Amino acid sequence: MPAKLAASAFALFAEKGFDGVNLDQIAAHAGVTKGSLYWHFNSKRELIHAACAHYYRMYQRRINEALAGVTDPAARLEHTLRVAVRTCLMDQANRVFTMEIFTSAVHDAELRRGWQQFYDSVREFYIGLVRAAAVAGAVHVADAEQAVNLMLAAMEGIKLRALFEPEICSPTEEERLVEGLKEILGFPAPKPSRNG
Repeated sequence: MPAKLAASAFALFAEKGFDGVNLDQIAAHAGVTKGSLYWHFNSKRELIHAACAHYYRMYQRRINEALAGVTDPAARLEHTLRVAVRTCLMDQANRVFTMEIFTSAVHDAELRRGWQQFYDSVREFYIGLVRAAAVAGAVHVADAEQAVNLMLAAMEGIKLRALFEPEICSPTEEERLVEGLKEILGFPAPKPSRNG
């Protein structure tokens, strides 16, 4: 039941924002009574934190599924990047939800710590992937940490821009976003196609 409530809270918060949702709506969305909700969560704040944990687990699950059976270091890095772009940038609900986290984390140290733990684990995972791909000769970077920091900062900047320019996260832009982020990580530029 707590997982179902967290998933419902996530869905509603992604649609209406943290301030736009009350506990009655979350209970109704989950198909439970408000009393049942209170059996598992004492406050909306607890549900916000549970929804964040739901998002973090969902992201990790998608990455793990995408990498199952992939052993080539360059392919692992590219698969991870493609899933991250689809999950974090192309999926509007996830994009909006993380922006809600950023906004609320300014005044909520616990929320900020949760995001930082998630972000640090993602960052360290990427650094390992970039280093492995560099050892394999697939990417060329002077400093894997710096490349990952820049790539992650670019992704967060794209999220922010998408608030005002949603077309930058449209399906037609997905491949361009992936290629731009790959360039930051030291992948060779794609070879121009030959016509005829």
